[in-house]
Amino acid sequence: MHPAESTRLPEAELHIGHTPFAPNFTASRARNIIRSYHNGAFPALRVACDSNAVVITRSLKELGMGLGWSSQIMRRSDLVQHKEREKGASTRTSQIVFGERQHLLRVLDSLEGTELPIARMQQERRILEELIHARTRDLNQINTAWDEKIGLVLSSDAKPEMLEKLVKQAPEEDFYLLRLISEHPRANAKTLNKLAKHPYGAIRENVARHPNADANTLMWLSRDRSQPLWYLVAFNPNTPTPLQRRLRDRLKRLGENQASK
Repeated sequence: MHPAESTRLPEAELHIGHTPFAPNFTASRARNIIRSYHNGAFPALRVACDSNAVVITRSLKELGMGLGWSSQIMRRSDLVQHKEREKGASTRTSQIVFGERQHLLRVLDSLEGTELPIARMQQERRILEELIHARTRDLNQINTAWDEKIGLVLSSDAKPEMLEKLVKQAPEEDFYLLRLISEHPRANAKTLNKLAKHPYGAIRENVARHPNADANTLMWLSRDRSQPLWYLVAFNPNTPTPLQRRLRDRLKRLGENQASK
């Protein structure tokens, strides 16, 4: 590949929540909301967003075939809000802001598919677009050029060194970006070691089951007191044999105790 070609991203294909559109779903003009915001605020930023407000540069079917990446449907643990233990308040992370923007884009799609008086349609559309742009600004405040970075992670051209750099630069509050990297098949051991210490539980879970996690990282996660990651570590092939044997024995004892009750 020519050096000049390697920096170019292919045309984006976009799906709500990383899943394909339903066969009867027709995206409306909302597909251009995020694109128009970035074109106005960041002329140099080449992003394209659909009604899910997430950039991907290959179809997920192609990603799955090319990278061996598991289905990108969001799991329940992906939607768990991070709570501050002391105050009990929700930390406003990229995971939450992105979810809000998705919902707003869904509402805008729904609105434009209904028959309403023109004046009301224009008023509600304007309000929704302002709210969508506000969430995009929030995401860029958390991490500059947020949509572009998500596109880089989801690109089939993503390299381990690039993922490592993105993790190093990302603030702790960018739960969504860091979660995607934590389950990326090309994340290297050094990147996963850093992510193993992140406060978001879903990220640590991904690291515990990741085939590139090294022995030191897995030993660290097996001692996690905030959630039972040890059972994931027990079945990771990179876990040292003595530790793996102890954890599997522990799991067996738990099963026996449950069966005797």
